[in-house]
Amino acid sequence: MPTGIIIDVMAVVLGGITGTLLKSKLSESLKDQMNNVMGLCALCMGISTVVLMKNLPAVVFSVILGTLLGLVIRFGSGIQKGVSLVLNKVMRDVSSDVINLMVTAVVLFSASGTGIYGSLDAGMTGNHSVLIAKAILDFFTAVIFACKLGKATSFIGIPQFAVLFAIFCLAKVIVPLCTDVMIADFKACGGFVLVATGLRIMKVKDFPVADMTLGMVLVMPVSYLWVTYLLPLIA
Repeated sequence: MPTGIIIDVMAVVLGGITGTLLKSKLSESLKDQMNNVMGLCALCMGISTVVLMKNLPAVVFSVILGTLLGLVIRFGSGIQKGVSLVLNKVMRDVSSDVINLMVTAVVLFSASGTGIYGSLDAGMTGNHSVLIAKAILDFFTAVIFACKLGKATSFIGIPQFAVLFAIFCLAKVIVPLCTDVMIADFKACGGFVLVATGLRIMKVKDFPVADMTLGMVLVMPVSYLWVTYLLPLIA
């Protein structure tokens, strides 16, 4: 039973509803300041997982190659188009800034290292504590996003559940094939994405966060190849 995933998704849905109800009562200055705080939280979450990294070359290579692959196949653009279609159904006069913010939110809730690792852990061991802790932060984050995105924020629960539940189901296949080093590098790769997400939320730099998530698909096999074959040659 994916209890942790259900709790996390419901936190985002309820946060989206709460933020939608509150947004008319909050000043633009408050929304902007809370947006910066939300970006800072994502940034710090990313830093806290980047420091777990065991193999810097493998992680950096995966981030670069994954981002390049995402840009070439226009993975992020595809997500943006899908998000745009949804937003046009529930909102009027959708700007490019709103679409970009929605894409950032989808990545933050659905493809963070914490969410993916928590789903793997829950699927393999039945321990839902990581996802429940994530749900607490996600609720408040969704409230802030909803101040900008309105009721569309709650729809993020759909791709979020799809991604995390798929990982939950695959956990018993994936985890036995992984070493502690591979998992640490995977978390670190997710940390890179979260740092980029935080900087994007704060409008410091517009990183292609959706494209960068493909690095998380590559990092485990790259980490294994680095440790098994390449590292012994230069050690």
